[in-house]
Amino acid sequence: MSLVDRIVDALPQTQCTRCGYPDCLNYAQAIANEEASINQCPPGGAEGIVRLAAITGKAVIPLNPDNGMEAPRTLAVIDEDWCIGCTLCLDACPTDAIVGSNKRMHTVIEPYCTGCELCIPVCPVDCIALQPVDANLTGWHAWSQDLANLARNRYEAKTARLGRLQKEEGARLEALTNTRKSG
Repeated sequence: MSLVDRIVDALPQTQCTRCGYPDCLNYAQAIANEEASINQCPPGGAEGIVRLAAITGKAVIPLNPDNGMEAPRTLAVIDEDWCIGCTLCLDACPTDAIVGSNKRMHTVIEPYCTGCELCIPVCPVDCIALQPVDANLTGWHAWSQDLANLARNRYEAKTARLGRLQKEEGARLEALTNTRKSG
């Protein structure tokens, strides 16, 4: 198993971007390339830093406050009375934990929500709030390896689906352009 694989396996897979990278894999690659420190993952907290230090041989250091603070794991909750069905939160959610359709109420599938907070700033009516799962548990104490694996699988599936859709749209546009040129 490569260093990047070992590092990414030690991350909680919230895909929250608080580390400064677009996802956990990119953060793991940056750590492996010594372009990022091991203390940039608030969801992993102090235990995450210990895990990353053991893998990389780096010293355990405190969580960088510029990336956030270790806090209880949260879940997004949508106030369905206020939701206008804009779909912006669907696009923002890295694990497809939010379902709904245009101009229809949206809801969160709780087991799939990583508490990444990416849905909060895109909501134009502020109908999304975060609720702690257990206010007494933070970092890896609030997050299991099974939850991390589920989040990673869902993120990878969404990423693959979006890539496939983008490729299909590109092919459709190319076919349309070729049809117009020959017609």
